[in-house]
Amino acid sequence: MKRILIYTLILCCFSALNAQQHSEQSHKGYIPPADPAVQAKLQSWRNIKFGLLMHWGTYSQWGIVESWSLCPEDEGWCERRGPYKDNWYAYKKAYEALQYTFNPTQFAPEKWASAAKGAGMKYVVFTTKHHDGFCMFDSKYTDYKITETPFKNNPRSNVVKAVFDAFRKEGFMTGAYFSKPDWHCPDYWWSYFPPKDRNPTYVPQKYPDIWNRFKQFTYNQIEELMTDYGAMDILWLDGGWVRPFSTIDTSISWQKAIPFDQDIDMARIAKRGRELQPGLLVVDRTVTGEFENYVTPEHQIPDAYMSIPWETCMTMGDSWSYVPKENYKSARKLIHVLADIVSKNGNLLLNIAPSPEGDFHPEAYTRLAEIGRWMDLNGEAIYGTVGDNTIGKQGKWVFTHKGAATYAIYCAEEGEKLPDHLEISNLKLAKTAKISLLGAVGNLTWTVKNDKTVIHLPAGIAQGKLVDYAWVFKVER
Repeated sequence: MKRILIYTLILCCFSALNAQQHSEQSHKGYIPPADPAVQAKLQSWRNIKFGLLMHWGTYSQWGIVESWSLCPEDEGWCERRGPYKDNWYAYKKAYEALQYTFNPTQFAPEKWASAAKGAGMKYVVFTTKHHDGFCMFDSKYTDYKITETPFKNNPRSNVVKAVFDAFRKEGFMTGAYFSKPDWHCPDYWWSYFPPKDRNPTYVPQKYPDIWNRFKQFTYNQIEELMTDYGAMDILWLDGGWVRPFSTIDTSISWQKAIPFDQDIDMARIAKRGRELQPGLLVVDRTVTGEFENYVTPEHQIPDAYMSIPWETCMTMGDSWSYVPKENYKSARKLIHVLADIVSKNGNLLLNIAPSPEGDFHPEAYTRLAEIGRWMDLNGEAIYGTVGDNTIGKQGKWVFTHKGAATYAIYCAEEGEKLPDHLEISNLKLAKTAKISLLGAVGNLTWTVKNDKTVIHLPAGIAQGKLVDYAWVFKVER
């Protein structure tokens, strides 16, 4: 125990490396869902635009990257630190022993849900299990879980259930993040062979009985999540190297390195999931095809409008998992990111990592409140809109559309003040069109000069309600 505590203190001195499982892929093979219930759920999801992702597990105690330090690869996000860094076996033993010290006594998911709702978020995706295999739910198929920790006597020890219940009460759509690989499961990292990378320690085709046990284990745990945790909207599957060999895109460098077939029978998983949760969105990340209902570029925003359903997943700070000192993006930056993503027809899933005690950094709450002030005033330019494929991004301007209205969003720099006029190209307005500034009273005058729409802003325009991260002009054609 003393050695583990010393190890914890040493590791907390380091910032976590940002582990990115590369999500670059070609989207040419996107297949729209045929099930009307899934189509309807997908449209509802596309309308709400802004969600919360949370990475949380025993690794938060060390303030390190989630799971990846267990992976014996020579990559930056897999780097081990601390006194066991030179002995993988001792490191894995100490890492897995974190189960016996994890006790998030400040866990209060209602606080998270209230803050997220205040920020204008409308869906949540929570890590039920990351690659390390530790379950934040009471799975009956493993003892490596939250209900076998010092937290087990807490009435909310089944963390996943408490999280989803709290967010549903606030009207959120709910999504279960689930890792397909499981580095704790003996049928994935079979102990007969030592692991040498993120893949199984054996060739599944050579040992089909072991692989079939792993497939059943995966199916069983997903079935639990779809059965015992209330209405579920999204099954968000990570670990894209676990896939049929036939789906590998050899033009993508990380996919080219996948050594063998790892088919876990997504057809069976999706079928059962939708029997239990009609309309369930299945997001088999980076595995283009029938079981990737929307695509999920990671820390990336496409260069232009995409017609298919998509979502950028991005951290509020620098890390997916908790670090003691986080470098949070400003509210201005996050609003600009959201506006850019929505203007290109996507959603933003923003990650915040809870602490080992079970709470967010105070600064994360501050940031959510700051975002909420802007969303309260300007949310109509975000929710229920479609991206712009006609006007085109112009400098600080991005655009969204809803019915006959176009929303021109000007992403202002720090300290920038409203000028006396602003110009937009390609609006092509009828003479009867009206332009207003959200948060101000009345319509603005506008003229056309050199094929540009010039919006005139009177010196006395009321600015008391405006939030200067971005100004939104509503154009009613």
